[in-house]
Amino acid sequence: MRITAVTCVKNEGPFLLEWIAFHRLLGVTDFLFYSNDCTDATDRLLDALARAGVVHHLPNPAQGRNYQMEALKDARKQDVVLDADWVWIADVDEFPNIHVGDHSFAALIDACGDPHAISLTFQFFANGGTDTFQDRPVIEQFTKTHNPDLWCGESAIEVKSLIRSDFPVKYYGAHRPFFKDKLPKGKRPSWTDGSGRAVPHRFLVAANPRRIRKFPAHGARKLATLHHYALRSLDSYLVKNDRGDVNREHRAFDDTYWRERNDPAWEDRSIHRYLPALDAEMTALKALPDVNALHDEAVALHIAKRDALLEEPEYQAMQAQLRAASTLPPAEEAMLRDLGLVA
Repeated sequence: MRITAVTCVKNEGPFLLEWIAFHRLLGVTDFLFYSNDCTDATDRLLDALARAGVVHHLPNPAQGRNYQMEALKDARKQDVVLDADWVWIADVDEFPNIHVGDHSFAALIDACGDPHAISLTFQFFANGGTDTFQDRPVIEQFTKTHNPDLWCGESAIEVKSLIRSDFPVKYYGAHRPFFKDKLPKGKRPSWTDGSGRAVPHRFLVAANPRRIRKFPAHGARKLATLHHYALRSLDSYLVKNDRGDVNREHRAFDDTYWRERNDPAWEDRSIHRYLPALDAEMTALKALPDVNALHDEAVALHIAKRDALLEEPEYQAMQAQLRAASTLPPAEEAMLRDLGLVA
C-alpha cells in the first residue's frame, strides 16, 4: 500500500526529521513537500532527503500568499499523489496517534472498514511551561492538553483527513477533501471519524460553512487522535511568530492563539509508545549523506533566530507576555470571571 503525505513548510528545519521518521512508522511510503522562502536550511535539508529518495521536494507554486491551497492544487497533478493508494494532508506539527493494531495507518484503515476517507480530530498540546528549544522529539517533550472532548468551550473540533485514491475529489482542502458537485446520494463517499463512525451529514456535504472543517469530538477518537503541537517551546513560538509576521513594531501582540492552545488541564503520554522506534528511524535518516549536518545547521539557525529576535524590545515584551499569560483559555476565563470565581 502506497501512502503519500503532502505538506507545506517554511522554516521548519529542526522538526523535519522527527515528522518524517514518525510518519514512516505509520506506513507513509512517500512524502511531497512544498517549501517557500526558507532561511533555516529547511529547503536544503529536504533536497538532501530527496537525493536519498526519502522525499519529493518542490518549490511552492503560489504567486500570492495562498501557499497551502495553491500547493494542494498542484499536488493533484504530481505522480507521487496520482500513484498513491491514500493521501494524507497535514502540517509538520501534527502527529496521528493510532490506538489500534500495530498503531499504523493500515491498522486504522482496517479498523474503520476501508472507507473513502478518515478524518482525525485534533487534540492541542500545551507549551507546559517549556521555555527553551531542545533538539529532541516534540512528541516526547509536550504532554499537557485540554479535555479532548472540549476545546475553548467548543465541542466541535477541527480535523485532518486521510483520503483514498478513489475518493471523488473536487479539490483538496487543508482539513478535508470536497467531493464533486451534484454527486447522487448513492455515489457519495464513505467517510468515517477516528472511531470508525460515519462523519456527521452536515460535515459530509459541507452544508454549514462554519462547520466544514470540524464536527463534535466526543467519541470520535477511539481508534486514533491527531496530536497538534502548535506551540512547542516558547523559543520556537517566537521564531514561528516571526516567520508569519516580520514587522510587529508599534503594534500590540495578541496572545489569543497561544492561550487557546495552552490549556494544560489533562495529560496524555500515549503517543510515547512510538518513541523507541522513532529514535531508530531518526538515526537511520541522519546516517544519509549530508542529512545530519543540515539538521544540525537548521537547529543552530533556529537558535540564532531566537537570539536575534530577543534583541528586539517587541519580542522581549512578547516573551514576557506569554510567560505571564493565564493557562485558562480566554473564553473560559471570561466565564469564570462572570461567575466571580477568578479576579
